[in-house]
Amino acid sequence: MEFSPLQPGLLLKRYKRFLVDVELADGTLVTAHCPNTGAMTGCVDTGARVWLSTSANPKRKLAHTLELVETDRGRVCVHSSLANKVVAEALAAGAIPPLADHTQCRAEVRYGQGSRIDFLLSGGIAPIYVEVKAVTLLLDERLGAFPDAVSSRAQKHLDELENVVRDGARSALVFCVLHEGIQRVAPADHIDPAYGAALRRAVQAGVEVYAVATEVTPKSLKATGLLPVVLSETDRE
Repeated sequence: MEFSPLQPGLLLKRYKRFLVDVELADGTLVTAHCPNTGAMTGCVDTGARVWLSTSANPKRKLAHTLELVETDRGRVCVHSSLANKVVAEALAAGAIPPLADHTQCRAEVRYGQGSRIDFLLSGGIAPIYVEVKAVTLLLDERLGAFPDAVSSRAQKHLDELENVVRDGARSALVFCVLHEGIQRVAPADHIDPAYGAALRRAVQAGVEVYAVATEVTPKSLKATGLLPVVLSETDRE
C-alpha cells in the first residue's frame, strides 16, 4: 500500500494514549493522532524521527496522524490498522503461499460470538478464516513479540479460531510485522502469559500461524515474505 505524502518531524512526547506532540521540519509544533492503543514500547522515544499523514477533512479534530517512527533498530509503522491492508494485498498477490488456495476474499465477515473475522477466504477446498495482528514490539536477538500489553480480546480471537477448526474449516492467525528490525515472532509470555498459553493451545488444535515481514518506507508498506514463528522458549535461543 502507498502513503499519501508524509511530513517528517521529531517526536516530543506521547500522552493520553492517542496523542503525540511533534515538531515539524519547519519548527511548527503540532499535536497528532496516535492510531495505536498498545504500549508501543521502543517506538515512541522522545527525539525520534517520525512521519505524519495529513487529512483535509474539516470535521477531524486533529489534521495529522502518526504513521512511522525511526528507531535505532529499524523503521516502524505504528498505525496498526494498516496491517490489514498489507495482508490484503499479500493475499491478493498470493504472497502467503499456505493461504493461496482461494478465489474470493471478503473482509470483516461476522462470525463467532459477536466478532468479525478480518478476512474470509473461499473458493478452495475449505473456507479459511484469517485473523491479522500487527507486531511492533522488538525484543533482543531480532525477536518480535505479541501482544505488547495484556489483551483479553486477542485471546478471545484465538478461542474463536479454534472453534472454526472444530467446525471443519481452516483458520489462520497472521502476524503482520510492522518493524523492520524483527526477524522472528513469538508470543509475549512475559507480558501476557495467558495469551501465550492460548496461542500454543490453538496451534495444537489446528489453527495455522504465520508471520509476514513488511518493508516500511515513507512512501509505502509492502509484504516481503514469511518469517519464522517460535512458540517455545527453547526455540528462541
